[in-house]
Amino acid sequence: MNSLRHKDIKYVKGIGPARAELLSKQLDIRTAYDLLHHFPTNYLDRTTIYAIRDIASEEAAIQLRGRFVGFSIAGEGAKTRLIGVFTDGTGSIEVVWFNAIKHIRQTVHVGEEYVLFGKPNLFNGHWSMTHPEIDTVQKAFEHQGMRGVYPLTETLRNRRISSRNIYEWICGVLDSQPVFKETLPAKVVDSYKLMPLDQAIRQVHRPSSPALLQQARERLKFEELFMIQVDMLMRSRRRKGNSVGFRFARVGNFFNRFYNECLPFPLTDAQKRVVREIRTDVNTGHQMNRLIQGDVGSGKTLVALMALLLAIDNGFQACLMAPTEILATQHFETISKLVAPIGINVKLLTGSTRTKARREIHEQLADGSLHILIGTHAVLEDPVKFANLGLAVIDEQHRFGVAQRARLWAKNTTPPHVLVMTATPIPRTLAMTVYGDLDVSVIDQLPPGRKPVTTLLRFDEQRQQVLHGIGQQLREGRQAYIVYPLIDENDKLELRSLTEGYEDICETFRSYRVAFVHGRQKPAEKDHQMQLFASGEAQILVATTVIEVGVNVLNATTMVIENAERFGLSQLHQLRGRVGRGADRSFCILMSKRKLARDTRARLELMTQTTDGFVIAEADMKMRGPGDIEGTMQSGIPFELHIANLAADGQIIQLARNAAEVLLNDDPSLSLPENKAFAIALSNSIKRSADWSKIS
Repeated sequence: MNSLRHKDIKYVKGIGPARAELLSKQLDIRTAYDLLHHFPTNYLDRTTIYAIRDIASEEAAIQLRGRFVGFSIAGEGAKTRLIGVFTDGTGSIEVVWFNAIKHIRQTVHVGEEYVLFGKPNLFNGHWSMTHPEIDTVQKAFEHQGMRGVYPLTETLRNRRISSRNIYEWICGVLDSQPVFKETLPAKVVDSYKLMPLDQAIRQVHRPSSPALLQQARERLKFEELFMIQVDMLMRSRRRKGNSVGFRFARVGNFFNRFYNECLPFPLTDAQKRVVREIRTDVNTGHQMNRLIQGDVGSGKTLVALMALLLAIDNGFQACLMAPTEILATQHFETISKLVAPIGINVKLLTGSTRTKARREIHEQLADGSLHILIGTHAVLEDPVKFANLGLAVIDEQHRFGVAQRARLWAKNTTPPHVLVMTATPIPRTLAMTVYGDLDVSVIDQLPPGRKPVTTLLRFDEQRQQVLHGIGQQLREGRQAYIVYPLIDENDKLELRSLTEGYEDICETFRSYRVAFVHGRQKPAEKDHQMQLFASGEAQILVATTVIEVGVNVLNATTMVIENAERFGLSQLHQLRGRVGRGADRSFCILMSKRKLARDTRARLELMTQTTDGFVIAEADMKMRGPGDIEGTMQSGIPFELHIANLAADGQIIQLARNAAEVLLNDDPSLSLPENKAFAIALSNSIKRSADWSKIS
């Protein structure tokens, strides 16, 4: 396989320099190895010859065997088409070409026997095929069986590179290779009863049966995921073994006073468990790298604050970095209020911080009098220098690039402890891949007094009933959010927009003040509108999804989400988390058109049945695929995923993780002779250009 990694794609028979350049630009295929790892996304069945009289469906491509009895030209100019009449003795079918007419007339002849492969279409009561594949009987016999359908781009199609071309080039490479040497350790192949690599590569492109294809795909998925898990575990073990970290041995005055005097509510058992895990980590002498996963409202920030206080008790400074100014400000307001009674110095640094305040922050950081700095990317700027940074907390890590985070760790000679928070629940198997080199803590309980939000699905014809319910909440002194998918009207999309919605809401609720926020507002205007709502001066906030995170108004008890069918489950769950933050019963109303696709209705109905973010995240990825999450997550993985799917292959991820742990327990450095081939394959597969192994 190694030789194929170095074989330029232009030297594969049938490709050449021009096509090689196209494949490189369009599909990132540069070598014969890349070509073999461009796997089919679907398969065509070339096992059966159909009789024309038995055609009964337009759904699938089929094979016909027979002869052309005549050709004719129809239409003129750009509308010219070639029509052939094809018969197999049981009936006849029209075959139509709009392109390559001259080529077809020169190469396809009346009376000779051919096999057609294409999709039948019913037109005016007669069956026809457009641009089918045409083979001689001998050639068709060579292609008999299941054949892969390969991903292409529109540019490649326009340049007349087809899935069949890809298939034939791959077949050429397969036929030129006597055997593909095994890359996985023999113990792993035997323990998990995996198909050998040589057979898997051949079967995934030219499957002999559906059962063998399934085995081949599972083998190749396992290998990809196994390499990820081994790499993650090796990095994690190296970090734990080699990385020197600050020892926070003391639980001192700040932590104890806060715990005994300032806690806004008793910690849940889940919060206590995570605090214990953090305390254990920071007392080992190794750098902590821990992820806190917690559902909306589970109290992650409070746990993070207690970790910050541990750092301060041990003579260190701490910082909390958030991806947006709204979220950073929210954290600042929450934390500074909580620690005010115990004399902790907390400052906020964002792009909007004025020069005088910025200078004061720099001075207090340098002399050590500033205990906690909360901010956005501004924290990473070169002038921001800590006297002794001991702990960095990062909210929503995936919104910061690895290189950005590295700049934060460089602000101390010894890297600070790292605590990562995410409010997007991730199924366990996915978390162990994406955050595989972090220790994962889960806060899976809500604090006392938090009531689950009642979620209702309502349709357009029930709008008056919904408005009446909002009015009832407002009369009781509560506040409401109304969320729209668009800022302005769009003629191409039948969706409600914020601009028209704002006018309607103002008209409907004349006695109440309505604020509005969206992504195109300047920060000052956005902050002003948000403040109107947060202070209670405005009773209704009309908004787009900019309120998804970083908004905490305890008096808001109602959220209406317009065109809820346009949102993913995880986003709906995040939005719903803006209500129910106080002690009052709260409601989330999902507004939708009544006519919905079955999957869409199932998604919305699931929202009404559970408030468990982990259940929702799992369902979202099963229903819609990994979407943005996989893009986010895959960006943190040092491998190309060609066939495995992080969202759908949870069971294989778990098996791969187990196998990786067993392998590394026996051979931590992969230096044993029986693991040499795998160590080389692992090294070749890692796409990392820089070593970020110490950066969480």
